[in-house]
Amino acid sequence: MKSADIERGLRELFYEWAGEEPDLLLPLAPSGSNRVYYRLKKGDKTAIGAYNPNPKENDAFIGFSRHFFSKGLPVPEIYAVGPGRMVYLQEDLGFTTLYSYLLQKGDYFPDYLIRIYKRVVEQLARLQVEGGEGLDYTLCYPRDAFDKQSMYWDFNTFKYYFLRLADVPFDEQLLENDMEQLAEYLLRADSSHFMFRDFQTRNIMIRSGEPYFIDYQGGRRGALQYDLASLLYQAKANVPDDIRMELLEHYMDTLEKMLPLGRQLFIEYYYAFVFVRSIQVLGAYGFRGLYERKEYFINSIPFALRNVKWLLDNNKLAVRLPELEQALYRLIESKRFEPFDRIKGASSLLTVRINSFSYNNNGIPADTSGNGGGFVFDCRFIHNPGRYEPYKKLTGRDEPVINFLKLHSQAEDFMNDVFRIVDAAVEDYIERSFTSLMVSFGCTGGQHRSVYAADTLARHLKEKYGIRVELSHIEQERKGWRN
Repeated sequence: MKSADIERGLRELFYEWAGEEPDLLLPLAPSGSNRVYYRLKKGDKTAIGAYNPNPKENDAFIGFSRHFFSKGLPVPEIYAVGPGRMVYLQEDLGFTTLYSYLLQKGDYFPDYLIRIYKRVVEQLARLQVEGGEGLDYTLCYPRDAFDKQSMYWDFNTFKYYFLRLADVPFDEQLLENDMEQLAEYLLRADSSHFMFRDFQTRNIMIRSGEPYFIDYQGGRRGALQYDLASLLYQAKANVPDDIRMELLEHYMDTLEKMLPLGRQLFIEYYYAFVFVRSIQVLGAYGFRGLYERKEYFINSIPFALRNVKWLLDNNKLAVRLPELEQALYRLIESKRFEPFDRIKGASSLLTVRINSFSYNNNGIPADTSGNGGGFVFDCRFIHNPGRYEPYKKLTGRDEPVINFLKLHSQAEDFMNDVFRIVDAAVEDYIERSFTSLMVSFGCTGGQHRSVYAADTLARHLKEKYGIRVELSHIEQERKGWRN
């Protein structure tokens, strides 16, 4: 469905629900799926509009949401569902995710964040146990339980999109034997409650200090331990080991108020589910990163591998998986995915000068370093938000424009290509003690696409290499950012 058709459908649905047309309809940052989200607003009435071309997945989310909401669980209310079940409106839970708190925490885990996590695991236990009671599991898609078939789907993604693409040698039959043994072990755990399936900080909204849950359309019947493992061992969350244990104990305290619990056995299975979740995550990172070449997922691989290494080094698995463990150790010891040494980058002589410019006004900027120029990337082929009235006075630094470019253009794929080209030059220049590299992005007016691209590259290079970056938005600075 085209963007215009999606927006028309959501406007009509908003009118049916609110009795008036929205005067704001803005795309939100894209998720890692085919779902598309918008914020719609008119006066004090606001809603999140969703489009998903998969009606079965929508049926699961809508049905689960109505069931959970009726039990007073912290999920969005469903306001309206469109014909064909491909668009729907849900409660607007605001702008703040738990992941955004993690981005602000710095190098330590503050007390206020521990308090939020404790509230999250309390509500998770309620969702799994109370929410699972009376739930229509026939809505689940694609499976109604986290069974052996589900485990094998995840394992095969890991095997073919991660191990194969990472060139890790293994004996396929021995690896299959290990997976069979792991699956048989996991299936002995109690699997009679609701399993969220992707319980991680991007799917947890924080409103007035309370957590709310979204994106559980992949939920099914399963083991309680899986979701807690997903949360506490989320690759980039970097939850310290002592706090993980504190939160595990707090979660079990909450569970014991609802059902009988053998703690020792629960913890034994818990670490096995941490491992199988890590396998699933590495498979997803392999597909999104090594196959689709998306930089964010490639950069996340070392964090997931550290979780696996900790499990293996600390002998946390109650079942032995010799071929799988050996394959993972080979990869870890190769240090193939270890991040670049930022201290080396920060102490290098290199400065990268990044510009955005307008082809129509001042043209390609001159290189004042005396090196005769550098990379110049033409952004004019990217779908231009400046063609649409809501974005004309905004720039590539404004959230609505950023979301438009991520959702309605090739900007992300373009930037992934830019990263691969520029990263190779940066690493070579650091090794050879070069002092200067210039990278320029041009678009028609130097206002939207080129500004977004220049900012994105600058942030990427600082985070990955720690090098000095000088950023100049030629057209916008000339106009004093007045549009």
